Amino acid sequence: MLRRGLSVLGRAIREQPRIFAVAVSGSVLFGGLVIASAYVVGAVVGDVVVPAIARGSVGVAALALAAGALFGISVLRVVGIFGRRLGAGYMQFRLQAAYRRQVTRRYLELPLSWHQRNATGTLLSNANSDVEAAWYPIAPLPFAVGTVVMLVGAIASLFVTDWALALVGLAVFPALFALNVIYSRRMAPRQARAQRLRAEVSGIAHESFDGALVVKTMGREAQETARFAARAGELRDALISVGRLRGVFDPMLETLPSLGTLAVLVVGAFRLRQGAITVTDLVSVAFLFTVLAFPVRAIGWVLAELPRSVAGWDRVRRVLDATGEMPYGDVTLDPADLTPATLAFADVGFAYEPAEAHLPGAEVLGEVTFTVPAGRTVALVGPTGSGKSTIAALAVRLVDPHTGTVSLDGVDVRRLTAASLAGTAALVAQVPFVFDDTVRANIALDRPGVTDDDVWAALRLAEADGFVAALPEGLDTMVGERGTSLSGGQRQRLTLARALAGRPRLLVLDDATSAVDPRVEAAILAGLRAPAAGGPAASILVVAYRRATIALADEVIYLEHGRVVARGTHAELLATVAGYADLVTAYEQAEADGEQQPRPYDEVAPLTSGLEVEVDR
Repeated sequence: MLRRGLSVLGRAIREQPRIFAVAVSGSVLFGGLVIASAYVVGAVVGDVVVPAIARGSVGVAALALAAGALFGISVLRVVGIFGRRLGAGYMQFRLQAAYRRQVTRRYLELPLSWHQRNATGTLLSNANSDVEAAWYPIAPLPFAVGTVVMLVGAIASLFVTDWALALVGLAVFPALFALNVIYSRRMAPRQARAQRLRAEVSGIAHESFDGALVVKTMGREAQETARFAARAGELRDALISVGRLRGVFDPMLETLPSLGTLAVLVVGAFRLRQGAITVTDLVSVAFLFTVLAFPVRAIGWVLAELPRSVAGWDRVRRVLDATGEMPYGDVTLDPADLTPATLAFADVGFAYEPAEAHLPGAEVLGEVTFTVPAGRTVALVGPTGSGKSTIAALAVRLVDPHTGTVSLDGVDVRRLTAASLAGTAALVAQVPFVFDDTVRANIALDRPGVTDDDVWAALRLAEADGFVAALPEGLDTMVGERGTSLSGGQRQRLTLARALAGRPRLLVLDDATSAVDPRVEAAILAGLRAPAAGGPAASILVVAYRRATIALADEVIYLEHGRVVARGTHAELLATVAGYADLVTAYEQAEADGEQQPRPYDEVAPLTSGLEVEVDR
């Protein structure tokens, strides 16, 4: 534990050497002045106070000199404390900020499959409490390093003063270190367990809050509260265990220097009687032991926090060392090309990684081959689990195929730069995600060149300009966390407008209009297919269910069990493929039944939007 902890601290020093040097310089200055103050106090007592008592009078000049010396040392100690604390705090917070950025950047680099294997609460804990824990010992570290220098100087001064008193110091200081080592060994497993439980509590809380709708509608409030309380109770017990151990060792760490001071007085009195030392020497050494008690604790603070630091660092490093990122290439498609892009799948196979490494992955796609020609609309149709959403993810390179290639304008998407891929293709996912920000910010996303005119044009194409114009502050309206002030259909149309505002040359719609009225959906898709009428110059790949939507496509790809079973126009497949006809008919019947009852997901907006009822055009 000591070796691993010092390794973490060594990394911190290598990353912030200048700030660490400033903090240690302040600490060394403080430590040197502590030793100096002990000998000044000894000199004041032995050379000023004792003679004054013997004479029955006080020398004003000597007293003023002593006071000046003590005052000057105190001022310089304040300077040392300021430098030490400022440097240590600055170093600690810089490291925490830097590693929060590294962890977050790593999250964005890792593929979706990695995120799917890790709970959101754990990831939040990695970026927050684990990073804090990893660098927590940085605050007392410069003090501890300065204390080591101070101890070496103190022991050297003890030997200069008297060998017997020096032996007392040599007995006390190793005992302090030994006690700290025992403390660290016992604390390590407790701190590691507490850090793990922090992540689990965070995960349960996030899951419960994120799934509040399910919890409430299923009447699971009591059970979720009990589940959270049980894990929070475990964390409480773990932290109490940490506190109890600290409560046992802290008094011992406090007592040892006091026992050292008592031993110095006993041995020093004996040596004084022998004439080996003077009163000045005895007072100086006794005072030195007294003032060393607090700085020596700094070493204990560092050693005590090493187990927590190692536990936090191990969890942070697990993220930073995770493999599976998808590096981008160096090929750039012509940014001036505004014509629709061509998307091609060639013998694509894909299998999701298993939750456990020793288990085989489940194949999702096999030998999928099709093309979305420039300017054309292709619909993906198939039963649940046939691989439609996976194809949508592959098209914009959220994941990479295990076999075969996915290409844009003849270039493998793995060879494209991140900027070129993002500027060419846009995905509108099944579940709309809206930031807790204004309508304008949600659509523009601070992308250069996206003006308010572009935002309104995108809103018109997404059939969203009407309800946005009716909002209290228009584009400046705050939509709430995840768009809670909007209905499901409104959120879907905002996310569609967000994609359109970037003027993509390929638009991938993964059931992106499922929560809007079929007539509105048809109007949206008709507008997207008609550039002359204001739609984008884009090819469209759409995961579709409704007959009216599918009928707008130039070609339909019918999937079953991750393979292309048939392709053609809607009319051709309806007449020749029984599975396709049954599926489309079933969807149509479900839509018809759904229109007879209130829709659970959309069309009536929440109370926070002023009881607004959507009127679809």
